[in-house]
Amino acid sequence: MSETTDKAEVLLNQNVAPEQFDWDSFESGLDAESRQEKSDLEEIYNGSLNNLQDNDVLIGKVVRLTDKEAIVDINFKSEGVISLNEFRYNPALKAGDEVEVMVDRREDKSGQLQLSHRKARILKAWDRVNELHETGEIVNGFVKSRTKGGMIVDVHGIEAFLPGSQIDVKPIKDYDQFVGKTMEFKVVKINPEFKNVVVSHKALIEADIEGQKKEIIAQLEKGQVLEGTVKNITSYGVFVDLGGVDGLIHITDLSWSRVNHPSEILEDGQTVKVVILDFDDEKTRIQLGMKQLEAHPWDALSADLKVGDKVKGKVVVLADYGAFVEVAPGVEGLIHVSEMSWSTHLRSAGDFVKVGDVVEAEVLTLDREDRKISLGMKQLSQDPWSNIEAKYPVGSEHTGTVRNFTNFGVFVELEEGIDGLIYISDLSWTKKIKHPSEFCAVGDQLKVVVLELDTAARRLSLGHKQLQENPWDKFETKYAEGTVHAGTATEVFDKGAQVQFEDLEVEAFCPSRLLEKEDGSKIKKGESADFKVIEFNKEFKRVVVSHTGIFRDEEKKNVREASSNTSSNKSTGSSNNEEKSTLGDLDVLAELKKKMEGK
Repeated sequence: MSETTDKAEVLLNQNVAPEQFDWDSFESGLDAESRQEKSDLEEIYNGSLNNLQDNDVLIGKVVRLTDKEAIVDINFKSEGVISLNEFRYNPALKAGDEVEVMVDRREDKSGQLQLSHRKARILKAWDRVNELHETGEIVNGFVKSRTKGGMIVDVHGIEAFLPGSQIDVKPIKDYDQFVGKTMEFKVVKINPEFKNVVVSHKALIEADIEGQKKEIIAQLEKGQVLEGTVKNITSYGVFVDLGGVDGLIHITDLSWSRVNHPSEILEDGQTVKVVILDFDDEKTRIQLGMKQLEAHPWDALSADLKVGDKVKGKVVVLADYGAFVEVAPGVEGLIHVSEMSWSTHLRSAGDFVKVGDVVEAEVLTLDREDRKISLGMKQLSQDPWSNIEAKYPVGSEHTGTVRNFTNFGVFVELEEGIDGLIYISDLSWTKKIKHPSEFCAVGDQLKVVVLELDTAARRLSLGHKQLQENPWDKFETKYAEGTVHAGTATEVFDKGAQVQFEDLEVEAFCPSRLLEKEDGSKIKKGESADFKVIEFNKEFKRVVVSHTGIFRDEEKKNVREASSNTSSNKSTGSSNNEEKSTLGDLDVLAELKKKMEGK
């Protein structure tokens, strides 16, 4: 008989009331004390079971190893198993080692607790990487392989990306040289959503350089001579690495001689000595010089050189306004284009010399204090104005070349350096010329006569019409007042007409009221008729004519013959009053002249 049955019989024998019977003890077979102990154990078990969650990272102890698994105790109701593949990074794993694990599944089909060491490492590593990103702490990483645009680095079990631009401060061409190496990195970027990590080795180098830079900058002084390495060559200068700090040698500070491009003087990687010329307040922009370490070329210039001396040099720079000639190493003089030729027609300096030419010149000015020298080439040949009076006396005739025009005349070159001006009024005796281009063209050969000569002012006044006799001398007789000539109305205006005579050299004006014909109509443009000269002015080259006066004179003559009682003086006066041009006609003539000149 069981112990429970015995207890039941004892209770029955003691005549215990049913309501006092301990049915729990009867059914469980345990007394009250034993049942309490069991209850406590169940509570502890259930509590541990509930507290153990998936993805929790725990510390477990390896209790034994099999061929494929590691048995790990995590103080749970059962031991967990982890595949040995997750410990390939640690081939020395043995029983008794503590490892980080994560609950993968609390029970598999066989009721075994499944753990993961790899997941625990990744989760812990992610927390560690986030911490490194926040603190900026340096971490060691293993470069696993190359990938597009950079490298894959193992950082605490997490694969991080190392961009190619973040490997070094200098561009890297061969990435393979870093594969398999353990290097120091700084976590520079994290994407929590995609679990991406970006690391940089360059940031550490830059930090070291920055530290060195601050140390170097603190010691910099103007005039200090340092040694550096050529880092970069540009068209405007050279950047020199002074040991973490970059300085610039401007192209003008490379050499006392003119430099077209810095590559003529220096090359990449070359070691050079430089002097600190200047820097800004933060010493972030440092200006360096090389030529300042050498004596200035002007100090070596011959003390005997003076104004008037002849020198030879090479053309190093050419501009429209002149050429710079190096007469000694580092010493340049300017030959202005006006000093290249005696010609007064300024041209480009390129018409006389080109870069690289060796030329001879005379020293015109020399300022050693300001280190300036000006030169001249034309001074080596005779000044054409030195014997101008003998070559071009007043009244002498010559042939010159039309060089250019102005509104008031034509410039004619008689020889290089000798130009004369023909005023527009001295081009023709008879033609009304508004602009010289109506008479000749640039480059034409033109015969001239010297009218005036001013040696001191270097002015030569020329004439062209003076080569011919003044036709107005003979016109004065030919077109005397009262003479009648055949002419054609070339232009007809409201107040008159322009009349061309047969010799084509004289144009006359006929007032509108004197264009009337005998039938009462008026002469039209292109119509030919006889005209009577009623006014001739040689000085102003003006001729006024009348057609109406011809037949009216005849009418008046007939009237005089028919009426002997009429005073001849009165008749003559009437004729003169009709024929003479009035003040109004003169105004019309002046207005017509303006119109003709403006047309």
